[in-house]
Amino acid sequence: MYKQVIIIRQDLKMPKGKLAVQVAHASVDAVMRSDDDIIDIWKKEGQKKTVLKVNDKKELFKYKKLADKEGLITSLIKDAGKTFFRISTITCLSIGPDEEEKIDRITGELGLV
Repeated sequence: MYKQVIIIRQDLKMPKGKLAVQVAHASVDAVMRSDDDIIDIWKKEGQKKTVLKVNDKKELFKYKKLADKEGLITSLIKDAGKTFFRISTITCLSIGPDEEEKIDRITGELGLV
């Protein structure tokens, strides 16, 4: 099975709409960077996605480093700071799509949003 995870910073306290947009940006950007064969399998399996949470930017970067070390596709999203945020702000990270087991080894202990 294949899946994608999107990890959101909880310290930013984004409203639901802003959070949804940031998750969408992360998902799309990571898919655009992914291998076509992996995307095809993931799509056939239903495009599984899970949205997880971390406390802050430091913790978000911890998971980016672990995913990068494992060779997984990642996408770090930086909001432009034109609406909810007053300055450019790193909001979330997507990992995958890739094999569920690979991603779970890195993010398995994180809680759902």
